[in-house]
Amino acid sequence: MPAMTPALEHRLTTALAASVGQCDADVQLAIGVDPAVAQIMLRLTHDLRRLKEIASIEAKIEAKRGMLPEYRDWCDLRLAAGAAAEGNELPSTGADDVLPTMMIWSIDTADWARALELAAHVLRFNEPLPTRYQRGAAALIVEEIASAAIKAQTRDEAFPLDVLEQVDALTVRVDMHDEIRAKLMKAIGVELARAAGELEHGTPEHLAAVGKALVPLRRAQDLHDRVGTKGTIKQLQKVLANAAKEQAALAAQEQAGTAPAA
Repeated sequence: MPAMTPALEHRLTTALAASVGQCDADVQLAIGVDPAVAQIMLRLTHDLRRLKEIASIEAKIEAKRGMLPEYRDWCDLRLAAGAAAEGNELPSTGADDVLPTMMIWSIDTADWARALELAAHVLRFNEPLPTRYQRGAAALIVEEIASAAIKAQTRDEAFPLDVLEQVDALTVRVDMHDEIRAKLMKAIGVELARAAGELEHGTPEHLAAVGKALVPLRRAQDLHDRVGTKGTIKQLQKVLANAAKEQAALAAQEQAGTAPAA
């Protein structure tokens, strides 16, 4: 479908309004495109115009939350077509901006399950984002979700670790700027450190969890030395160092026969 110019929008709107009661084949002949494609693109054009008129980011997010259900059936049909497709090619509908846009809106509204469902489709079929985003899909997915996680963590709020791990699994083989990948590794490491902190300190399970959290945190630091993980790494390293000192002291006591009775 060609770009939605004001003239095309007017023509489609007029033609669709005049075609009420006609069969889909007659409508398609009259307007030159599938009527379902025309309708969904008109809706998206109108909604994007409405969002552009809203100044508040918070208000934009609420507006998107109200708009998203209107696109669910369209996206579900595309997901079903993707599930039935062989290989990594899916024919264009003429409204290919819709599903990637809904993926981004789902991220914006923190609907993580839906966002990841759409993201998997976008990445599998290498669907480009609308030109207004000026980024690749994988980079946007990683950066926006990692940034949301870091924002929550800065408020000392937990973020779903499984969401972050799914993002990593979806994009692990995709090339992107190191600074973006570092954000994701930081967010994963912070959540793993949070989980470790909930275990009984000094136990083998706690120390293993601390070691696990250090892996993505160090990776983040390697990717971007200003990502902001140095402090957390030092804290976790201190936990392991203190545990090692205690174990060494206990071993020395046992060797000397002075260890406290169990």
